[in-house]
Amino acid sequence: MKEIKGLIFDCDGTLADTMPLHWHAWQMITQRHDLHFPEDRFYSLGGVPSRDILKMLASEQGRSLDHIAVAHEKEEAYLPLMSQVGPIHEVVEIAQANYGKIPMAVASGGTQPIIIDVLEHLKIRHLFAAVVTSEMVKNQKPAPDIFLEAARRIGVEPKFCRAYEDTDLGLEAIRSAGMDAVDVRKLRR
Repeated sequence: MKEIKGLIFDCDGTLADTMPLHWHAWQMITQRHDLHFPEDRFYSLGGVPSRDILKMLASEQGRSLDHIAVAHEKEEAYLPLMSQVGPIHEVVEIAQANYGKIPMAVASGGTQPIIIDVLEHLKIRHLFAAVVTSEMVKNQKPAPDIFLEAARRIGVEPKFCRAYEDTDLGLEAIRSAGMDAVDVRKLRR
């Protein structure tokens, strides 16, 4: 067993119980823009930035839309729901137990303002030396870029990092980064 010197956490669905709220916002936006986006596909794309999902849906459905503008609409639909976000206790407890012992970061497919707001709402932002979000890397999950950038920012070689995720794409990204991967779906009580 290798020594773990740094921890990296996804945010949505890993530290924060946000996925049902994101789904609610997605339903509003996809109805508004007449896009087909079933719930099982939404969950399978966890960790993929909204702008990339919208670009993919528009292309698949032969629709023309400004995926950046509509991604902002989706964020605006989500913001009023943020007060309902709760922690995923099993994972937050791991971060709290390791605070001050080893460096930790967040690596999220979300955007910086939203992820920071979620972490501050949960009163856990101070636990993390770095918060890396989708706009800070070129290639998104399942590429390893976001986890590699998080490791770089906390000064820990990827092979000595353990990362926590709630999606198959995110776990693939962690493994591609050469890190120890923990599927938090197996930790939830």
